[in-house]
Amino acid sequence: MHLLSRRRFGQLALATGAGALLPRLAAADIAADTPLHALSVFGDLKYGPGYDVLDYAAPDAPDGGEMNLAVSNWVLNQSPLTFDTLNTFVLQGNAPPRIELLYDSLMTSTLDEPSSYYCALAESVSVSPDKNRFTFRLRPEARFSTGDPVTAADVAFSYETFKVDGHPSLQVVLRTMVAATAEDERTVTIAFSGEQSLPDALDALGMPIVPKAFFDGKTFARTGSEPIPGSGQYAIGNFEFGRFVEYRRRPDYWAKDLPFARGLNHFDTIRIDFFRDRQPALEAFKKGLITFREEFTTKDWATEYDFPAVTRGEVVRREFPAEHRPHFQCWALNQRRERFADPRVRRAINMCFDFEWTNANLLFGQRSHSQSPFEGSDFVATGTPSPAELELLEPLRGQIPDAVFGPVWTQPVTDGSGRDRTVLREALRLFGEAGWTQKNGRLANAGGEPFQLEFLSNGAEQQRVYAKMFETLRALGVDASIRLVDAAQYQDRINRFDFDMILAAFSLGSNPTRESLALFFGSSSKDRQGGYNYPGMADAGVDALIERVAGVTSREELNTVMRALDRVLRWRLDWLPNITSPVHRAAYWNVFGFKEPKPDYGWPVESLWWFDEQKAKAIGRA
Repeated sequence: MHLLSRRRFGQLALATGAGALLPRLAAADIAADTPLHALSVFGDLKYGPGYDVLDYAAPDAPDGGEMNLAVSNWVLNQSPLTFDTLNTFVLQGNAPPRIELLYDSLMTSTLDEPSSYYCALAESVSVSPDKNRFTFRLRPEARFSTGDPVTAADVAFSYETFKVDGHPSLQVVLRTMVAATAEDERTVTIAFSGEQSLPDALDALGMPIVPKAFFDGKTFARTGSEPIPGSGQYAIGNFEFGRFVEYRRRPDYWAKDLPFARGLNHFDTIRIDFFRDRQPALEAFKKGLITFREEFTTKDWATEYDFPAVTRGEVVRREFPAEHRPHFQCWALNQRRERFADPRVRRAINMCFDFEWTNANLLFGQRSHSQSPFEGSDFVATGTPSPAELELLEPLRGQIPDAVFGPVWTQPVTDGSGRDRTVLREALRLFGEAGWTQKNGRLANAGGEPFQLEFLSNGAEQQRVYAKMFETLRALGVDASIRLVDAAQYQDRINRFDFDMILAAFSLGSNPTRESLALFFGSSSKDRQGGYNYPGMADAGVDALIERVAGVTSREELNTVMRALDRVLRWRLDWLPNITSPVHRAAYWNVFGFKEPKPDYGWPVESLWWFDEQKAKAIGRA
């Protein structure tokens, strides 16, 4: 699951442009009250005012054809297993992934820069001297799929509505926005409280824009049975709730020849079929009903891709490098339940996962043991704290674990036997220190209460991979079990934090902000239903470091603050790092063209690739 970021809406239409790297312009040096084509957190814009096309876009590629996509990521209330609403902007229901393709935003970002924002619906943006007000001049040609113009009133309505009634993630991103005001038909001002950093404010400028008139006489949260019109390059085509959805490219898309859209989104149709289990989805791929699939199941990657279409070269198996942005797959132990609040308990549970045995016996050697919630980025701490990190950490001494000031926490390494006695003795010792001791083969506290742990899952593959871990937990006396539930029940329970333990995977933005980090790690999100603070962590030291992110003025400084935060998070183990991989393992029918190398900060194949008719003819699929 991907956190909502500036790339998520309209951003899959993506900003486009070309040009040499421009001289660095510090954020503090943004020209005030001057119409600009783009903004950057740290001033390192790649594309100048006259940019024409992105380096990774393909304006000469053919348009047409269809991609049948097995989605690998999604946002907000979206689900890859089923859908029952077409409103992705609220907490209720399950929306189909990629519905964000319907919507443009005021600004959007590129996939080859970590922190730049380019005008999209807006033709220019002006920033007040105090950087609290952003005034946009809308493009006169901007149109919704209904044919109606996109007006300042539509922008103001979208921002004000999402702040009050939108999905909790939208509300967090807009927390410091105080007003969205239509100055005239084409001019709108987004004002902030002054508590925001520049990255916080810029992150809010990628909100989807919806037509105010559509909601006349309607309740915002109850508009899920019909598509909400947008101004993006796609519209909803055929669909059947729970089964499939098709996104159709709009021939009348108002911005198809403008720099921020040119050379992207080539497919006439993007179709997503919904399967409640991995195996039927894989069989659909083998039959060619699905034409692109990223494989996350190591067993399937190792054993299932020897079917005839592969041997004939009709299906390509390939590894692509992962993006240079933080991602994690971690367990969340729900600290709202007292038995998981002690960090010694969390460490003991983590030690019951024998990664070395699991990787060798169940994962076909395809995974690495994750060390950090910021894997794949420059934010992963190593060794002992640098002097710059210590400057941040010393004032928090006594609030954060003492171990933070030594070598960074790393995962235990077992002998690979599946039952490393040395590691398990240490786990039992930690349980004992936390007040849980073995009595008649069961772990219990002083009051005789047994230690219970239920792993809530919505995928049978998790049962296969982690069954050994739960066998080990039971051997130590934990009343441990795995409960498999359907997609709707799973989403409802995690929205309400009704679980002991879940496994979650996220990709964060390449330029994390105070607000985005607080969604996962901040005290303010502990009890926010629909939020991502699944462990229920609330720590003043972590909050203080997140607050420091708001004041950084360079990428070097951001790296320092994030590495200090990484040290604290890893010694606290609110999120228990699980497994990771440095590559995408993808399989696709050989009917596509694409540019190489892939961009570093995102990989939306449905927007970057195109249908190659000659390749399709060669394998009989034209």
